[in-house]
Amino acid sequence: MELVEAIILSVLAASTPLLIAATGELVTERSGVLNLGVEGMMIVGAACGFGGAWLSGSIIVGALCGILAGAALSLIFALMTLGLAVNQVATGLALTILGIGLSGLIGARFVGERISTAPHLHIPGLSDVPLVGRILFGEDAFVYLSIALIIGVWWFLYRTRAGLVLRACGDNHVSAHALGYPVLGIRLSAVLFGGACAGLAGAYLPLAYTPFFIPGMTAGRGWIALALVVFSSWRPARLVIGAYLFGAVTILQLHAQGAGIGIPSQFMSALPYLATVIVLVLLSRTRTGGSTAPAALGTVFVPDR
Repeated sequence: MELVEAIILSVLAASTPLLIAATGELVTERSGVLNLGVEGMMIVGAACGFGGAWLSGSIIVGALCGILAGAALSLIFALMTLGLAVNQVATGLALTILGIGLSGLIGARFVGERISTAPHLHIPGLSDVPLVGRILFGEDAFVYLSIALIIGVWWFLYRTRAGLVLRACGDNHVSAHALGYPVLGIRLSAVLFGGACAGLAGAYLPLAYTPFFIPGMTAGRGWIALALVVFSSWRPARLVIGAYLFGAVTILQLHAQGAGIGIPSQFMSALPYLATVIVLVLLSRTRTGGSTAPAALGTVFVPDR
């Protein structure tokens, strides 16, 4: 029972940054913008989040610093792609490279330092219930925030007029513009939201997952978050399933190595990324009919002058 509980708790912790980052990217892509710079925004969010928490002694301040850092990088992306109509794929890749270098510069002075991680919720009586107690009532605030975030995004996209307008901009930006909706403004808001979520996901790593910062600690999670959006067919409910599935694969390889299974550790470490590639290949082969992706995804919108 304790082993099962430990595995589930580990899966929740490993899945949380994937879910937060993928949720933000889902909103971005629903508006018709493809931002491949999630990895760069996450690692900068990790560096700024740890730096903010270490300097202030507050996890909340650290999380806010991570959010602002991710949003700031996404603003650069928005200015290039929405303002100057630069290719979104090239700009996203450049943003990732910029983020990796910038995080090394920002986080250089914090390497080797440690902080106290985010406290876990404890409700007397409820948190002590075997198996489900710690899972439901003993997590840190980031885990509960990730669940609230995906529920809020689902409600926004499918239960509000603003969400309908955002999806319309992704499906047909020309028609949305003809109806008088500010397509560029809506896409700018979506890009900033996606950047803020990526920054928060990166900040989660040193603030709750591990008590320190090391360069490159996101370890490709931003790319997995991008794959999750495709895996979920741009639907929030499927995104939750995918995030926890990939989180489980990550934890599986750690437990397999700990159990001494006779498989090369390098292969086990590559297992989450191999699973990502396999899922994307299977989706491309099994999908029939039209794609569920926003029709205007990755296109450049230039309003009439």
